[in-house]
Amino acid sequence: MAFGRGPRTPHTTTTTTTTNHADRRSVFDPLLSLTNLLVWISSVIVLGISAYEIHQFKKYYDAYPGARIVYILVIAVLTVAFFLLSFLLHPRPSHTLLFNLIFSYLWLVAVAFAARIYSSSHVASKWHALEAFTFITFFGLFFNILYTWWQWHRAAPRTAAVV
Repeated sequence: MAFGRGPRTPHTTTTTTTTNHADRRSVFDPLLSLTNLLVWISSVIVLGISAYEIHQFKKYYDAYPGARIVYILVIAVLTVAFFLLSFLLHPRPSHTLLFNLIFSYLWLVAVAFAARIYSSSHVASKWHALEAFTFITFFGLFFNILYTWWQWHRAAPRTAAVV
């Protein structure tokens, strides 16, 4: 379009196809709800194991158990609280994606802490369970990120040229 003239091919028009809200899948479809429930349950298990071990450590040794186990406990408490809140409220897909992204990075650090400390064969089986459930929580959140991004991207309006 030079100097205000129209397009050279007058038969080409650009249309925008949008999906209405009935076509968009809800954030609470069965697969996403199942993985959210899996993340919440494994977070509750991590919360229970880490709180019990911190209590036992303080009871028998009367000392500070270390920042890494406290970090894992705090992340588990936050996950349990915020996921319970997200079950009750109905967030938008963009908020769910951001929420899962933030918590997946927090749980990635928790997985690194658990793998660094509790991977030896000389620790109790409770620590191996704690490590396993931190992995389950992280991978559940990672799946939620990929699935929510795909769902959000699929429902976005697309521009197509019709000839």
